[in-house]
Amino acid sequence: MDATPTWGPGALTSNSEMCFSFGVIADIQYADLEDGYNFWRSRRRYYRHSLHLLQSAVDEWNKEDSQLEFVLQLGDIIDGFNAQHKTSESALRRVMNKFKKLRAPIHHTWGNHELYNFTRDYLTKSELNSKSLEDQIFLGSAARSQDSPGDTAEEHYYAYHFSPVPKFRFILLDAYDLSILGRDKSTQKYQDSLKLLKEKNPNENLNSPTGLAEPQFVEFNGGFSQAQLDWFNEVLTFSDTNQEKVVVVGHIPIHPGSTGSACLAWNYKDALSVIHSHQCVVCFLAGHLHDGGYYLDSHGVHHLTLEGIVETPPQSQAFGTIYVYDDKLVLKGRGRIPDKVMYYTKH
Repeated sequence: MDATPTWGPGALTSNSEMCFSFGVIADIQYADLEDGYNFWRSRRRYYRHSLHLLQSAVDEWNKEDSQLEFVLQLGDIIDGFNAQHKTSESALRRVMNKFKKLRAPIHHTWGNHELYNFTRDYLTKSELNSKSLEDQIFLGSAARSQDSPGDTAEEHYYAYHFSPVPKFRFILLDAYDLSILGRDKSTQKYQDSLKLLKEKNPNENLNSPTGLAEPQFVEFNGGFSQAQLDWFNEVLTFSDTNQEKVVVVGHIPIHPGSTGSACLAWNYKDALSVIHSHQCVVCFLAGHLHDGGYYLDSHGVHHLTLEGIVETPPQSQAFGTIYVYDDKLVLKGRGRIPDKVMYYTKH
């Protein structure tokens, strides 16, 4: 399914014309620190230099021939080390100052590192809440339930959808809706998440997948509540009815073929089940696994996991532009992100 086309609007030798384009970037994990290593000490992390790679990405996006409709920031925008050094807010400010130079709106997803640094309540009130860019269409009871006055902000999930052009919709999911990260310990979701995690992971270190039958049940992952899955199902039903093509976005991958077994959403099968019960989804975009990954599943959904900025050497790069056509998504990767052509397999 891969091809090496000439890039730019209308440049593919195809009957279809480009509809729009958008940028993708994942796991910047900036910190004003010397280089370090990942959890398994197998990959170097360039904490300080990630800011320069982001600046370079913004500069290149601004020079593109066709104006980007938006950029998807796939989570882990600053590193968890900032919390230990009491530099979370200053680090976020530095990164957001780079993003402010971008001539396109930015949609932010939340990863585990956002939740190492900030509470969900803080994030909801911060610049990392891009929900103001959502579509205000009526979707029924599950959509309304997220804003019911009986819930505290701590119990809410951060998910929304938008349609940049007719017949295309993007849905941002909250992969840490079920998680012990970022939630107040007094909340029901925290209690439920801790109970589930400890049932599945008996290790003293809850970040360790050693010996687990389901290695995704570690603290640095999370999952989707039933309420969020019901909402997700309603959005996809709307898109089916209106014959839209849908790209789903989340920090954590949801298909084992596109990631390592320890970098999957806790209840990834539930999310896949919702997607596979509809015709409209063409792609799932994720970060989290810094090595990147790709898989075309049995239902024709492309699962693309973006390589992370933080583990990208200074002389390389890790961002991309996706050109959207009537019959395909075309990824033009930079640096260690490979080019890819992803045809829609459903008609």
